[in-house]
Amino acid sequence: MIWRLPRHQFDLSARGLIVGIVNVTPDSFSDGGAFYDPEAACIHGLHLLDEGADLLDLGAESTRPASIPVSSEEELERLLPVIRMLRARTNALLSIDTSKAVVAAAALGVGADIINDVSSLRDPLMAELVASHRAGLILMHMQGTPATMQDDICYHDDDVLGTVSKFLLEKREAAIGSGVAPSSIILDPGLGFGKTASHNLALIRGIPTLAALGSPIMIGHSRKSFLGALNGQDDPGKRLAAGLAVTALARTAGARLFRVHEAASHRDALRSTEALL
Repeated sequence: MIWRLPRHQFDLSARGLIVGIVNVTPDSFSDGGAFYDPEAACIHGLHLLDEGADLLDLGAESTRPASIPVSSEEELERLLPVIRMLRARTNALLSIDTSKAVVAAAALGVGADIINDVSSLRDPLMAELVASHRAGLILMHMQGTPATMQDDICYHDDDVLGTVSKFLLEKREAAIGSGVAPSSIILDPGLGFGKTASHNLALIRGIPTLAALGSPIMIGHSRKSFLGALNGQDDPGKRLAAGLAVTALARTAGARLFRVHEAASHRDALRSTEALL
């Protein structure tokens, strides 16, 4: 199981990856504003790498439930200084969490390696752009938009795993049809993006089905509200233990990338699980 990128390739057969989260936003659900300053975001990214993150995922537009979108100009104003600062200080791979092709193009132009598209190619220019840069591509399932995704959540026959699997397979094929290399694609079921707590748990249990779609699976579970439903913690910062349990279980089920806030703890859980496996 090889994930191929222009500057690097990862053999994910036995070793998963920790993806460190850097939110360059004033309103993300658990750390909004903490790293809004470019220098603070850069320092935090370097800290995550020191803690054992294999790559960083930078986002400059919050996608928390009920969030309001920002313009591409504002997104770039937040994002580009951080990419430039990080690229001057580290050769680590940088993923950009954006749904806008114009933002992706600018980010790739200043040194980003991967586009993490939570909208899965809603921008018709995104796939060809990623293909032209030979960049990595993460495709995620989301019901609706961040502003509406937790309103009136409904899946046909309540089959969230079947719906998400079909969607991700179709988007993977569309990306490949636009020239994106199959070996550069990662799939993400979108925990918390238009799902109830029970839907999220069903998707975690269904990771073997998702892993059979043809691309490595990433999960983004860190600090999310469904973990609070498991351990009774309303404070996102107190959901680490539940998150570590999910990291271990998801790796056992076949997930390979783990998008998290606390790199060191999740890395320990991941490596311990892999040693046991």
